[in-house]
Amino acid sequence: MTVPRRLALRSLFPLTIAALTGGALARIAMTPRSGTAAAAPATGAPPGGTFDEMYRGRRIQGRPAPGDGTEVLVDGRPLHLMRCANGGYLTPIDHYQTHPTPLAATRAAVDELGSAPLTRFAAAHGVHPGGSPRGLHA
Repeated sequence: MTVPRRLALRSLFPLTIAALTGGALARIAMTPRSGTAAAAPATGAPPGGTFDEMYRGRRIQGRPAPGDGTEVLVDGRPLHLMRCANGGYLTPIDHYQTHPTPLAATRAAVDELGSAPLTRFAAAHGVHPGGSPRGLHA
């Protein structure tokens, strides 16, 4: 390969990477966030994030909290809900799976809990003294 050809290829590589990255970022920026009111009806979640229902024998409730969050209760006990960068939600109970709405995340936490009661430690993130990482009674 001659020197000018090698120089041209070395110059084109970073330009190609920049173009591909820019195209991907533009596509991400143009994609509507999941969990918005427009996406909520498709998942069965009511608009506004408010819900109060019995699910698998447990009462699950959710309502908008101050700021951009949602307050979630399972049988009257708070369940910490985290918003992900992709617009989804997850809980300490089902920490490795994101869900499109707070309702879907709460239902997944109830599915994971089974018949075990939710502890007070599930209201915060992580493992706490006397509590398990999944919010179950030890």
